[in-house]
Amino acid sequence: MPEAYTLVEHAALAPLNTFGVVASAQRLAEVRDAAAIPAVLALPAVRGAPVMVLGEGSNVLFAADFPGLILRTAFDDVRVLDDDGSTALVRAEAGSGWDALVDWTLARGLAGLENLALIPGLVGAAPIQNIGAYGAEVAESIETVEAWDRQAARFDRLNARQCAFAYRDSAFKREPERWIVTAVEFRLAREARPRLDYAGVREELAAQGVTADPTPQQVADAVRRLRRRKLPDPAVIGNAGSFFKNPVVDAALAARIRAAHPQVPVYPAGEGYSKLSAAWLIESCGWRGHRDGDSGISAQHALVLVNHGDASGAQLLALARRVVDSVEQRFGVRLEPEPRIVGARW
Repeated sequence: MPEAYTLVEHAALAPLNTFGVVASAQRLAEVRDAAAIPAVLALPAVRGAPVMVLGEGSNVLFAADFPGLILRTAFDDVRVLDDDGSTALVRAEAGSGWDALVDWTLARGLAGLENLALIPGLVGAAPIQNIGAYGAEVAESIETVEAWDRQAARFDRLNARQCAFAYRDSAFKREPERWIVTAVEFRLAREARPRLDYAGVREELAAQGVTADPTPQQVADAVRRLRRRKLPDPAVIGNAGSFFKNPVVDAALAARIRAAHPQVPVYPAGEGYSKLSAAWLIESCGWRGHRDGDSGISAQHALVLVNHGDASGAQLLALARRVVDSVEQRFGVRLEPEPRIVGARW
């Protein structure tokens, strides 16, 4: 029987983050069974040290070495807990690949995750970040999140309300030192209700000859084609996908910006608020394709910070701050980063 975990001292993190930046951790634990998490945290060498959960490293920027324990979840069971013919409850452990889960559900005739196809990372990161794309958020499909509560020293089950989901945010993200997500349960439908009115999905389907009643699989395929065209592949050039959140601002400010710049995309974001396109704001400031040494902004998409080779996390962070300052100076809007920044304050 394989050991429940392995522990490595002075672990290199460059292979474990999609930016490919050089960094190290004092210790790295790979946990193959969620039940072993308390034992790992109780090890004398670990007790009292900072702890960070790291999945595929696709939503993190290491601006410095990590002075504690990096914990990686390597448990990845996926199964249907119940199915009433109309909906099914799917439980996926935290170490499952996100896009593999999307395929797993589609193969079983389940709808709800198709617009989130090809988002990098593991299932455990999905509720933390409340991942979203093409008009959908994962919070809409989550029924329960199972997590180790370091504060109470117990496993807990949180319903969607307790998760306090918001735009790219959750209770887990707001208290990263408290929660270690171990599994997520999704309520998915048998009957598809496709979302097609965001960022070219309908047009992409039409280009493939699908003009009415697309299946969830066809929607997922269209989303994957769009993502591959728009976003650089981390296997080719280091990046963490969209680095900046689309800002939600007062509707009056959005109206003033649109009056001065009629081309700016504006989306409703609740009563009295509007969401602006961060990519448009950044590109309007001339940053798309910009490069400072090996740190840069993707020529494919202005939201994506890229490492052309040997950029450090600190250099990438400095560039991100310059981008944010220029957008604020021109439009009066302060952008916020999407990835977690380790080793520096934003």
